[in-house]
Amino acid sequence: MSRSTNRQPALTPTSFHVLLALADGPLHGYGIMQRLDEAGLSVGPGTVYGALSRMEHSGWVEESRVERARGPSGQRQRYALTSRGLDVLRADARRVVRDADLVRACALLGDDAS
Repeated sequence: MSRSTNRQPALTPTSFHVLLALADGPLHGYGIMQRLDEAGLSVGPGTVYGALSRMEHSGWVEESRVERARGPSGQRQRYALTSRGLDVLRADARRVVRDADLVRACALLGDDAS
C-alpha cells in the first residue's frame, strides 16, 4: 500500500467528534460535550476545552459569539468550524470510510457488522 508523505495523521476520537459536532453549526462547550456523550465518548470539560484550544490554534475552529448565560461568568462562548477545519474533518472522514471498507473486505466482523 502506498503512502502519501503529506497526509495528515488521523485525528483523535475526541478531535474527530468535536469537529463533527461543529459541522452542524456553532455550539458552546457544554453542547459539544453532550454531542460527544451521544456518540459514546464520555469526556470532561478539560478534555473538550483543551481540544478546542488546540483546534483554535491550528485554525480549525474559531470563537463565533458570546451569549448570556447563568453562572459565575454570565456568558457562554460558542465555537464554529472554519473552512480549514471542515477540510480536516472531511479528510479524516474519508480515512474512516476507507478503514471501514477494509474491515468489511476482510470480513473481520462477519455477518453481524451492522
